[in-house]
Amino acid sequence: MALHVVLVEPEIPPNTGNIARSCAATGSVLHLVKPLGFSIDDKSLKRAGLDYWPYVTLEVHESLDEFMEKYRDKCEEGRMFLATTKGKHRFTDIEYRDGDMFLFGRETAGLPRDFIAEHEEQSIRIPMSAETRLRSFNLSNSANIVLFEALRQLGFPNLE
Repeated sequence: MALHVVLVEPEIPPNTGNIARSCAATGSVLHLVKPLGFSIDDKSLKRAGLDYWPYVTLEVHESLDEFMEKYRDKCEEGRMFLATTKGKHRFTDIEYRDGDMFLFGRETAGLPRDFIAEHEEQSIRIPMSAETRLRSFNLSNSANIVLFEALRQLGFPNLE
């Protein structure tokens, strides 16, 4: 099995390329949920992912509804986590398991609000200063923060 990073409607090619590189380096699965803000063969996407693309296990989904239909069981089992600045739980408070899925929304808007409300118990957040008034961390940084916490908890399986 593996961990799954799910980008819902990503807009910025270098963020997706950076996350693809992390997925390749950790044996995690990358899911891209359309519509995408770029073409998968976009030069800047490939440049950010460098020569790691052949090592990425990639699934592309036509919509969030299609993705949820395919992975409904993960959601019902509580093994699908929605990363949002409004998350109910700190990302470090969850005990992760092999096969868990982490959903991240668009860089400009995050995940759909109604989707978050529907799955509030599975929402996680990365703590940050309220004083700075930042909306969120960069998408690729956020995905790496959460991914590496899960990998740490799992003992960095199959990683040297």
